Amino acid sequence: MKLQQLRFIREVARHGLNVSATADSLYTSQSGISKQIRMLEDELGLKIFQRGGKHLTEITQAGEVIIDLADNILEQVDKLQQVAQEYTDEQKGTLAIATTHTQARYVLPTIVSGFRKKYPEVSLHMHQGTPVQISELAARGTVEFAIATEALELFDNLVMMPCYHWNRSVIVPRDHPLTELERLTLRAIAAYPIVTYVFGFTGRSQLDRAFNRAKLEPRVVFTATDADVIKTYVRAGMGIGIVASLAYDPELDEDLACLDASHLFQQATTRIGFRRGIFLRNYMYEFIELFAPHLTRKLVQQAAQTDDRKGLDRLFRELELPAY
Repeated sequence: MKLQQLRFIREVARHGLNVSATADSLYTSQSGISKQIRMLEDELGLKIFQRGGKHLTEITQAGEVIIDLADNILEQVDKLQQVAQEYTDEQKGTLAIATTHTQARYVLPTIVSGFRKKYPEVSLHMHQGTPVQISELAARGTVEFAIATEALELFDNLVMMPCYHWNRSVIVPRDHPLTELERLTLRAIAAYPIVTYVFGFTGRSQLDRAFNRAKLEPRVVFTATDADVIKTYVRAGMGIGIVASLAYDPELDEDLACLDASHLFQQATTRIGFRRGIFLRNYMYEFIELFAPHLTRKLVQQAAQTDDRKGLDRLFRELELPAY
């Protein structure tokens, strides 16, 4: 039995039994993967996958158990490699992060710049996606850190820690009638077509709940995952924009007015997290603390030993988070 064989069956399962896609992701051949899987099945004396002709059709009951065990074994192997590298060369390594466009574009550049100055030989990789994609990448170990706001129910197998609160602003052309109001109201906003985030992205659920509570139906005419795209369509006259306040740049967006809407919507909380049980290297602790200075190494280690979300909520209850 080889680690390579265990890695093949795990990745085939992750790629929906598509051997071709698995081969592409692992930079190897379909025939090589198929051969190694059959050799493992012969050694174990059972089928891990059912087949229909040349194609894999489903995972057997025994295969489900074996793939789960293989995943655990490979995770421990990764830990061994991480520990070895930490003690042989703590300045080198990789760090992969999955997050949304808003975080990648408006929050992380300063953090990444500071991190790179201290750890120039650590290779950083940024993955952007939906909360579902972010959760899956972190849960599979493709990335070390997930940074997200929405859909925390997707992150049950991750240790998610609060970083900061934020709220929303309404973005309009500088001559828009809303700029003449002393104080924005939901009713005033609902009178105009709205351009905002796709549902499930960047605090969108809180926005929808606010309108529902007020018994108003907003006219959302265009949605996007990217705040820059939203601002582009506001400039094009499609509607007024509702974005995270931190996505407004006074210099780059000087042609747009930014109207505070924090009194209209419940604040959102951005969190950073990692898969339970992973080995965190020293530079990973430092990245977390750069992103959220209150998340000290000691507090992160306490969080890693906490088994459920209620326990995490209790651990962080007394923290005063920064707000944007």
